[in-house]
Amino acid sequence: MFESGGAAALNIAVLVFREGLECILVLSAITATMVGAASVYRRPVALGAGVALVASLVTWEIAVRIIDDLTESFSALQVQAVTGLLAVAVLLVVMNWFFHKVYWTGWISLHTTRKQALITRARTAPSPRGLFFGLALLGFSSLYREGVEVVLFLQSYRLKLGAAAVYTGLWMGLVSTVVVAALTFWMRRRLPYRKMLVMTGVLLGVVLLIMVGEQAQEMQLAHWLPTTNVPALDLFMPAWTGVWFSLFPTVETLAAQFVAGTLVLGSYLVARKRGPTARPVESRAASAAGSAAAGRAKNSEIRT
Repeated sequence: MFESGGAAALNIAVLVFREGLECILVLSAITATMVGAASVYRRPVALGAGVALVASLVTWEIAVRIIDDLTESFSALQVQAVTGLLAVAVLLVVMNWFFHKVYWTGWISLHTTRKQALITRARTAPSPRGLFFGLALLGFSSLYREGVEVVLFLQSYRLKLGAAAVYTGLWMGLVSTVVVAALTFWMRRRLPYRKMLVMTGVLLGVVLLIMVGEQAQEMQLAHWLPTTNVPALDLFMPAWTGVWFSLFPTVETLAAQFVAGTLVLGSYLVARKRGPTARPVESRAASAAGSAAAGRAKNSEIRT
């Protein structure tokens, strides 16, 4: 028994919006100092992000063809089990990095440091073409990483529920992302980025537990896992809890959800124990994005 199409669409929308929000924060950090005369540097960054979007669509088509070919050689349950494991792995990575400072300090710092090096080099040894492609590559990597994660995540839903539910959730998430991007880069509004990250992080935690329960049941149906029913839980877990929350009265599904929840909570506690310098660094990235929006707004007011 799988979750309904409506629930799946909401789950997809949350993940797509979360990945889009991360991309916006990275791009905001890159373009934070690109104001005034330096605003021309934002064009290759935007172009690189646009190319990454197209590359993500191409990656989607390649992934779809590969998985469709696999369904001709293996049973549908086996392929669904594998793609489900892949989707769970993507969510575990996203949830782990959400609380882990290395992602934010490493990934964002890598981009900002590289940007500064490109601009400094262009001033000392002018190379317009090298600067253009270097900044475009920063924009490309900022978006394509998130795009690949979304592509991998969606394959499981596509196999189980078809393209309609996937495209519905995808468009919901993309529209939300475009709204935030427009407010950030064009309308120069300072948004509560950290609150949005926390909110989507909590929602993704729920999505993770749902997917883990569903994945464990798929593995039971494929006979990769045994099925140990717990009759005492039947009263507390009617059929609708399986449809919406993937809660099934079996030892294996509940144990898998418990382990996944423990991993996510454990990564959060480890980050907290490292002290104030290891507090979730996405707050610093969110502050940088807000400061960048405020700076662009101030610069626009000066020009007018």
